[in-house]
Amino acid sequence: MSRGRGDRGQKKRLVLVLLITIIFGCVYIYSGNHGGSTVKLRSKSLMNLGSSLGGDGEVDSSTISVEDGEDDVALKSIPVCDHRQSELIPCLDRNFIYQTRLKLDLTLMEHYERHCPPPERRYNCLIPPPKGYKIPVKWPRSRDEVWKANIPHTHLATEKSDQNWMVVRGDKIAFPGGGTHFHYGADKYLRHIGNMLGFPAAGRINNAGRLRTVLDVGCGVASFGAYILKYDVIAMSLAPNDVHQNQIQFALERGIPAYLGVLGTKRLPYPSRSFEFSHCSRCRIDWLQRDGILLLEIDRLLRPGGYFAYSSPEAYAQDEEDLRIWREMSALVERMCWKIAAKRNQTVVWVKPLTNECYMERVPGTLPPMCRSDDDPDAVWGVPMEACIAPYSDHDHKAGGSGLAPWPARLTSPPPRLADLGFTNEMFEKDMELWRRRVDGYWNLLNPKVQPDTLRNLMDMKANMGSFAAALNDKPVWVMNVVPEDGQNTLKIIYDRGLIGTVHNWCESFSTYPRTYDLLHAWKILSDIEKKGCSVEDLLIEMDRILRPQGFIIIRDKQSMVELVKKYSSALHWEAVGTSASDADAGEEDDTTLLIQKKFLLTTGNLRDSE
Repeated sequence: MSRGRGDRGQKKRLVLVLLITIIFGCVYIYSGNHGGSTVKLRSKSLMNLGSSLGGDGEVDSSTISVEDGEDDVALKSIPVCDHRQSELIPCLDRNFIYQTRLKLDLTLMEHYERHCPPPERRYNCLIPPPKGYKIPVKWPRSRDEVWKANIPHTHLATEKSDQNWMVVRGDKIAFPGGGTHFHYGADKYLRHIGNMLGFPAAGRINNAGRLRTVLDVGCGVASFGAYILKYDVIAMSLAPNDVHQNQIQFALERGIPAYLGVLGTKRLPYPSRSFEFSHCSRCRIDWLQRDGILLLEIDRLLRPGGYFAYSSPEAYAQDEEDLRIWREMSALVERMCWKIAAKRNQTVVWVKPLTNECYMERVPGTLPPMCRSDDDPDAVWGVPMEACIAPYSDHDHKAGGSGLAPWPARLTSPPPRLADLGFTNEMFEKDMELWRRRVDGYWNLLNPKVQPDTLRNLMDMKANMGSFAAALNDKPVWVMNVVPEDGQNTLKIIYDRGLIGTVHNWCESFSTYPRTYDLLHAWKILSDIEKKGCSVEDLLIEMDRILRPQGFIIIRDKQSMVELVKKYSSALHWEAVGTSASDADAGEEDDTTLLIQKKFLLTTGNLRDSE
C-alpha cells in the first residue's frame, strides 16, 4: 500500500513540474517578443541593496517588480532599505570603510573624507525616515527648535550642556544659540567681532555689505551661521561626520546652510577667493601640522583682505604649551603675510593682504613657498592640498582687492572673474533675465502646493552662473548651488555674486544626510549623467534620499528623459503635480518641465503629523 501511495505522489509531482515548465516557457517566449531585454537593461542598477549589513547583496525578486509596455518598462516598486540605514550617507559610510579595509591615515582625517562604494555595492533602495518622523518645523522657528524624532540623537545636549549647544524639551530639541566659545549666544559674539574690527553701524558684521560669504570651520550645530543670516551674511557651515555625529544634520534640519566636509588631505570643494571671512571657534584643528597646510587651504579660500577669526586657548592662555603653539602660529601667519587686525580677550582676527606685494618682498627660500605657476587654485574635485601660497591674479593684484560690489548690488553686478570663463557682461545679464522668467514659471506651478514657509533648503543641481538662486533672493530660502566637476568652473562666479555652493560629480552620492532639502532643481542633469554612462536610476534614488518627505523636484530636461522619470515615479513614491513647455527662444524646443512631489513614505512607527 505504501508503495502505491508513493507512485501516485511521484505522478502528481511530475505533473506539477510539467505545468510549471510550460508556464515559464510561455512567459519566456512572450517576454522575448515584448521587450524582455529592456527589463534586463532597466533593472541592472537595482540588483544590489549593498552589503554593509553583512548579507550577500541579492535583492529578493519579490521586492522588485516591473510592468511591461510597448516601448519601455515601468518599474512598479523599489525596495525600502533597512531602518538601520535611515541616516545613510553612501560616500561617508563608516561600515563601507571597515568592510573594505581601506588603508587610511587617521591622523590626516582621511577616514572623514569621501570614499564612495562602487556600483555593485550601492544601496539601491529607498531610505526610510526614522520612527516617528514628522514634517520639519518651518523657518524661521526651525532656527530655534526641531522635532526630536527627526534626529533622535540627544548626546550633544548632554555632552555640551555647559555650552548651550542644544537642549531637549519634550518632543523637541531647542537651540539657545550657544557654542563652544560663545556660551552666552552667537549674536552677542558676532557683535563682539564686528566691534573688534571697527565695522560701521555699531559693529554690524556685514561691514556695510562688503562682507557677505563666510566659511565656518568646525561649526558644531551651526548657531554661528544661524545668527549671522540676519545681517545679510551667508555662512557655509562645515564639519565632518566625526565624534559629534549629526551636527550638520541638525544644522540642515534647522534650515541653515551647511555641508559635510573636513580639512584633511584634499582641497575643500570651493574655488579660490570665495570667502571674505573664515571662522574657527575651538574647532580642534592642528593648524601647524604638515607645514601649515590646513591654514594655507584657508588662505587659498579667502579673498584679498579677507579675515580669519580664531577663538581658542592658544590666543589667550598662558601655559607653556599654549604659548608655544601661539608663537609658532604667529610666525607661520607672518610668513604668509597675514597681519593681526584685532586681538581682544579670547579672540584674534588676522587679515590677508590685498595684493601680491608682500609675497614678492619675502626673502628667497621663505616657507611656505609660493605655489607653482601651473597650479590652478580653482581646481578642487579630488585635488590634494598643497602647502603653498596661491598668489592673486594680475587683475586682483592691480585692483588691490577683488573689485566686487557690496551686497546686495553684488548679486546682479557682473563680477570681474566672468572674463576668466569667456563670458561677457551681456551674456551674464541675459542669463539673469532667462532664469528670472523660468523661476516665475516654476512658482506658478508650485503655487497651488506651497505656502510662503513651505520651502527653505533648496538645491540647484546644475547651477551654471547661479541665476536660479539669484531669482529667488526675495524669498525666505537659501540655495546650495552645485556645479558639476567636469564642466566650466562657474562656482567662482556664484561666490562672487554673494551666493554659496559646491562642486560635485553626480555619478556619486552627495555629501549630505537623508531628508535635508525641500526642493531640488534638476536642469539637464539627468541627460548629462546619461551621456557620461552613469546610471540615471541611481541618481533618481539619490535624489529621493536627499529630498524631504513632501518635498519637490523640478525636472527640466528633454522630453524622453522626462518620460523616463515618469516611469519611475510610482516606484519612487513620487507624484507628478505639474508640467509646462520649454522656452523655444532659449533653444530648448525639445525640453519639458516636470514638477514632482515626494510622498510621505509611511513605514512602521512613522507619523504623518506635522506641527
